[in-house]
Amino acid sequence: MLRNLSIRDMLLIDRLELAFQPGLNVLTGETGAGKSILLDSLGFVLGWRGRAELVRTGAAQGEVEAVFDLPATHPAQGILADAGIGAGDELILRRVNTPDGRKTAWINDRRVSGEVLRALSETLVELHGQHDDRGLLNPRGHRQLLDLFAGVEAELGASRTAWRALSKARAARQTAQERLAALRTEEDFLRHAVGELDKLSPEPGEEAELDARRRMMQAAARLSGDVARARTAMGEEGAERLLHDALRWLDGAAADLEGRLDGAIEALGRALNELGEAQSEVDACLDALDTDPAALELVEDRLFALRGMARKYGVLPDDLGTHAQELRARLSALDAGDSDAAALARAESEARAAHDAACAALSAKRHAAAAALDAAMRAELAPLKMERAVFTTTLAPAEPGPDGADTVSFEVATNPGAPAGPLNRIASGGELSRFLLALKVCLSRAGGEQVMIFDEIDRGVGGATADAVGRRLRALSEGAQVLVVTHSPQVAALGAHHWRVEKTVQNGETLSRVTQLFEDSRVDELARMLAGDRITEAARAAARALLVP
Repeated sequence: MLRNLSIRDMLLIDRLELAFQPGLNVLTGETGAGKSILLDSLGFVLGWRGRAELVRTGAAQGEVEAVFDLPATHPAQGILADAGIGAGDELILRRVNTPDGRKTAWINDRRVSGEVLRALSETLVELHGQHDDRGLLNPRGHRQLLDLFAGVEAELGASRTAWRALSKARAARQTAQERLAALRTEEDFLRHAVGELDKLSPEPGEEAELDARRRMMQAAARLSGDVARARTAMGEEGAERLLHDALRWLDGAAADLEGRLDGAIEALGRALNELGEAQSEVDACLDALDTDPAALELVEDRLFALRGMARKYGVLPDDLGTHAQELRARLSALDAGDSDAAALARAESEARAAHDAACAALSAKRHAAAAALDAAMRAELAPLKMERAVFTTTLAPAEPGPDGADTVSFEVATNPGAPAGPLNRIASGGELSRFLLALKVCLSRAGGEQVMIFDEIDRGVGGATADAVGRRLRALSEGAQVLVVTHSPQVAALGAHHWRVEKTVQNGETLSRVTQLFEDSRVDELARMLAGDRITEAARAAARALLVP
């Protein structure tokens, strides 16, 4: 429920505080008094797009604050939670506008964007303006209205889920089909490339190892002579013999020198051990340098084959194995393409069957709801002095989509025996307004926690019909808060709470004022609506008669 509306420096309003009540709230006043400014201001704080220049002339900024009572089960609670905004049972919206058009908004003192406000407003307020009945003329909105009446949220959710699954399955099949077609154009290349790469069987790091072996084998002839001479110098005819001789001579003299040669003898022993290890290393090197020219040729052939294949496929030699795996995977996909395509086609067919079933369940509920809506509309049109009108909800098959496979259209026949047809061809302006009101009463039975605002919904009707409109609005307000802007005294008289909007001039400045009316002041306002500027006792008497329950 909208509890309070505070407006500062917006258009013709300098300061205004309104405390709305449950039930039917009516606002009346002369044309141009500023009733639309109230709606513009409310729309501004709700993030609706409206007129650009809202700030009162000479003011630094305009500001609107709206306070709503918010039950724990209200749909707005979910939007607030998604936005990370804490909310209890009270929701405070505040929005500021500067003369240069900059707008800033807060929800419960948390700064937010206009998009968040608009998303929230869809759950808070439902506005039906002077031309809003034109929405009934757009068949694209009829299905949504029927679904609201039918309460098919679960079936709609199932249909949308099934449609997403079908779309995903269709996309997977199409993608696989396109990929398979592309692979078939390169089948010969893939089979040849995989064959020669499998034959080569490259290994990671192989190219670097072969290159090192090749360089060593090429240098073997030059280096082996020097290494062999070094080995001779270390052998029995060289260092080894001399060390053995020195050790023998020292051992012979050591007995008479009382240990003075012990260190030298131990050092020579270690030297002989180190020399033996050196000889072993040199022998191993000589073995490695002893290469066969044919072996060098084999190494070079393998190395050049790896490098040539890498150039051919535009990769590094070490990446040949990975490239072969990629080509092999594409070839495997090609070979398995037909069976994979069949599996994807089956998955798409199953998804389509699931969506068809969801559409059928949704359509069944829509047909049942259409009959119920037609019956409810018959009951609501009679009090609106349209008891002879026939309202028909027509369903027809449509291209399947996320919201099912039905088109919905509302048709009417306003006179007995007349053929039914689209609203815009059959109903007059006043009749359209009454059709909308009847539809809103029917839809209100399906639930909904929005504040409903009707801006001159009673235009084009008067007398007993206007009284019937007012009574339907009052009935509608029994389950929801309703705000009505009206020029009809019959409608205004049925309101539970009444405000008058009027213009005043203060110090040469025109301002709009809103005054809540009680008893005598309300009688005077209704008398003005009945008689015009000159209020007579007869007009007051007629106003009192209207106020009798």
